[in-house]
Amino acid sequence: MTEIASRQNAKFKTWSALTEARGIKKSGRALISGRKLVAEFLKQNPKACEDLIVPPKADAPDHSSHVKAYQLTAPLFKEVDVMGTKSPLLVVKTPELREWTGDKPRGLELIVALSDPGNLGALLRSAEAFGVTRVILTEESASPFLPKTTRGASLANFRLELASTGPLAHVKAPGALSLDMDGENISTFKWPENLFLILGEEGRGIPAGLSMGSISIPMMGQVESLNATAAASIALFSYRNRR
Repeated sequence: MTEIASRQNAKFKTWSALTEARGIKKSGRALISGRKLVAEFLKQNPKACEDLIVPPKADAPDHSSHVKAYQLTAPLFKEVDVMGTKSPLLVVKTPELREWTGDKPRGLELIVALSDPGNLGALLRSAEAFGVTRVILTEESASPFLPKTTRGASLANFRLELASTGPLAHVKAPGALSLDMDGENISTFKWPENLFLILGEEGRGIPAGLSMGSISIPMMGQVESLNATAAASIALFSYRNRR
C-alpha cells in the first residue's frame, strides 16, 4: 500500500477536487464514502473502481487487483473524507451524463432542479425504489455524484439513467406535471402511463413562465408544505400504485 503525506502529490490533488462538482465533471471521477457503500460498489461494479484511499493505521478492504490502495496521513485524509466516515474511500468512474434532447417520456420521468445534494440523493433513492425510468437534471441541480448525494442515494445515482439539460425556465415538456397545493388531489388523480414530473428548486418552486398541470397532496395540521423529496416520494408511490 502506497503512503502519501504531501498535498502536492498529483493523486491527492485529483482526489481533493472530487469533493466539488467542478472537479467531478472535469475528471469523470467521484468519491464513494462509508464502509457499506464502498464494499457494495466494489462487489457490484469492480470495473468502475480505480483507487482506495485508506485512513492512517487502517487496513484496505478486499478489492480487485487492478484497484490500487493508498494510505493518507490524518490531515490529508480528513480533507477528502468530507462525510466524516473515518473509513476507506473509493475513487470510481462516473457514468456518462447525456444531454436530454427533448424526447418524450417513457413511463414516469423526473425533471429535477434540486440544488441541495442531500435532498437530491434522497430523491434518487426514491426514484429507483419506485421505478422511475429516467431523471433529467437541470442546470440548477446539484451534481449527482457529490459525496453527500451518493451517500443519500445509497448508490442509486450510479444505477439510474441520468441526463442533463439547461435552466428549468427553458424546459419544454408538454403535458408535464408539478406538485402544487392548488393542484388536483393526488388521491383521485388518474395517472397517465407516460409523463414528466417536474420538481423545482427548494423554496423557489416552478418558474412562473412554465405551463403545466399540477397535483396536490392533502395534509393535516398546520404544516404549510412538505420537503420536496418527501412530496416527490409520495407522488412516485401513488403513480406506481395506480399503474
